[in-house]
Amino acid sequence: MSAHLEVREVLRRITASARSLLGAEYAALGVPDDHGGFAQFVVDGVSDEQWKAIGPLPRQHGVLATMLHDAAPTRLADVRKAAAFGGWPSAHPEMSDFLGMPIIGNDEILGAIFLANKADGFTDHDERLLRILAAHASIALANARLYERSRELTLAGERARIAHDLHDAVSQKLFSLRLTAKAAATLLDRDPERARAELDEVTRLAAEAADELRSVVVELRPVALDEDGLVATLASQTQVLDRAHSAAVVFESDGGVRTLPPAQEAAVLRIAQEALHNALRHAEPKNVCVTLRGTATRGATLTITDDGRGFDPAAVREAGRHLGLVSMRDRAQSVGGRLTLTSATSGVGRGTVVELEVPGA
Repeated sequence: MSAHLEVREVLRRITASARSLLGAEYAALGVPDDHGGFAQFVVDGVSDEQWKAIGPLPRQHGVLATMLHDAAPTRLADVRKAAAFGGWPSAHPEMSDFLGMPIIGNDEILGAIFLANKADGFTDHDERLLRILAAHASIALANARLYERSRELTLAGERARIAHDLHDAVSQKLFSLRLTAKAAATLLDRDPERARAELDEVTRLAAEAADELRSVVVELRPVALDEDGLVATLASQTQVLDRAHSAAVVFESDGGVRTLPPAQEAAVLRIAQEALHNALRHAEPKNVCVTLRGTATRGATLTITDDGRGFDPAAVREAGRHLGLVSMRDRAQSVGGRLTLTSATSGVGRGTVVELEVPGA
């Protein structure tokens, strides 16, 4: 349970572990919201077809409500005979013996685990096992929530960076474009040749501003990691950047990349985006290559190579700029990965190489 950082994945692992550990036919875990419903509700042992037939998420009523307002476990020989039983949809699986355990953290009920239908019924030993599991679940769930909160703060920081980029790059270019256009208008009558040169500059500035805007739009576009997977998402994003920029942007994969945990896939994608942004905006490359390969340890290696002008990381830090290097390293460390960067400040076409290694699950 503690190996996962996404709240949804932690809840799934808790639910599946409880069902397997106690030998129950069905298991569920509910995290309440503040409006009489559930912020999240995870089930195990119920097929996708059954789940769709059951309908909307349950409300906090009946036996479920009792579990969320009472810190004591609930063990019933037949849940259907409980005084609080009622309101179950017609498509709901038949359940009899029942064991429920609250998940408690900091004297607060964070959620509850529900188990049903065990051969010969639930025992005192089952209750003790589930209590231990719920204690571990409380820690894992709290850690996952802290991780997601830190990720929200990181996203807020990224939005601030994008706003800064818009101001520094696009706004300044548009300001220069406006002044150049005014100069061209002034020169039209008395010096047509200089006016033509100024209009050429207007065209160049407009093209650069459009490229900057496209780059920002690519960063803001929601990605479909869950639906498309990491390889397809990276391929799609590089195609968009290839069309938006004069540099040739290509993606290569050896086909050996296995599905990584969600947190690792998100980190790989964001680091690739940051490295591509840096290369296309600052390095003036002719070619950028993104490579994703599987490793023998079931992990992955991401490499972004460009043939641009390179830079001195130490000089960048002294100038108070970071080019996202700090956030890239933080992302890598958060998923147990290792980030290395090499860059040449002399020699045409030697450019920069960013490499990320993430371990297997």
